[in-house]
Amino acid sequence: MFYKYLRVAAVAVLAGLSIAAGAAAATENLPATHQERVEIINRGTIGLVSGGMGGTYIRIAADLQAALDGTDELRVLPIVGKGSIQNITDLLYLRGIDVAIVQSDVLAYLKRTNAIADIENRVAYITKLYNEEFHLVARRDITDIRQLAGKTVNFGPEGSGTAMTAQVVFDSLGLKVMRANEPYQDALQKVKSGEIDAMVYVAGKPASIFSSVSEADGLHIVPVPYGRELQDAYLPASITSEDYAGLVGPGGSTDTVAVGAVMAVFNWKERTGRYYSTRAFVNTFMDNFPKLLEEPHHSKWAEVNLAAELPGWQRYPVAEEWLKNNPNQPVSAASRQEQQMAELVQAFEQFLKSRPEAATLAEEDREQLFSQFLAWTRAQGTASAN
Repeated sequence: MFYKYLRVAAVAVLAGLSIAAGAAAATENLPATHQERVEIINRGTIGLVSGGMGGTYIRIAADLQAALDGTDELRVLPIVGKGSIQNITDLLYLRGIDVAIVQSDVLAYLKRTNAIADIENRVAYITKLYNEEFHLVARRDITDIRQLAGKTVNFGPEGSGTAMTAQVVFDSLGLKVMRANEPYQDALQKVKSGEIDAMVYVAGKPASIFSSVSEADGLHIVPVPYGRELQDAYLPASITSEDYAGLVGPGGSTDTVAVGAVMAVFNWKERTGRYYSTRAFVNTFMDNFPKLLEEPHHSKWAEVNLAAELPGWQRYPVAEEWLKNNPNQPVSAASRQEQQMAELVQAFEQFLKSRPEAATLAEEDREQLFSQFLAWTRAQGTASAN
């Protein structure tokens, strides 16, 4: 009973604690010659291509920059991307791109279409990030996805991850629609005005593009049934009124599907190309992963499990090696809480040992003493953060 109380109370305390950390890039010690400066600065710089301004990818990239810049002489440059297919293409061929955030179904799509030879061996993954929800937005008179047969649906820009996933979903359901490829913000306005019937947007909820939508706009999220046709490639998901008050009725929830987001990397072999820069990024990211679980970073980080397997992909050997060599490091929000809770329990046990009278305490007295210990810990954490 006591340790059940301890576990609940400790988790509550952990939610209120934060780790204060900061780093500054030291440039004053750079060599004097221009060429030496170019070499050193580029060695520590990582180009990370993400997504458009209204989506979650760019927020994730910005979080990585904020958490990792200056750590181990690393500098992360977030780059606005043009969708999963283009991001993979940029990762393979565009100078300055080392890491790409893409949808997990892009690899299977490129293999199926033979668009890029030997793609499965040229690209690897560092980690699966989180799930991205399939947002199908239409006016409220459209209540079933099958009502969109023969109507105009915006799939997003050509080559985007949304366009790819939308095509797969509608084809899998056997629905033929008139495909539009408008930018997402333009499409949203056209759905509002009735110029087009619906739009698809694949992003981690809540996506900022829908933050301005109000109930007065007359739009909603159309359900996407998780039938057998979609189960090989996607996961079941839901979107609630807490995600978008203007698109889902109060207290409501709408079923949809989701696809995984992936942090992908060019599969550099040791002693080739950008291997050492990429290795530095991977190790620094995984070492500092707990920072990303804290506010004000995006809530989607809480869904990440560094050790999660990704079917159809090969993990980058540097990431695999880090997981093997760091079995006790937090790899998810849950493991981090467990680790910190274990540390709190150990600290409390040490605290009790310093109080000989604790051995004879009744359970309710121990709980009261533990509450005092937690209050002291909370105060210490607040003081450290300040």
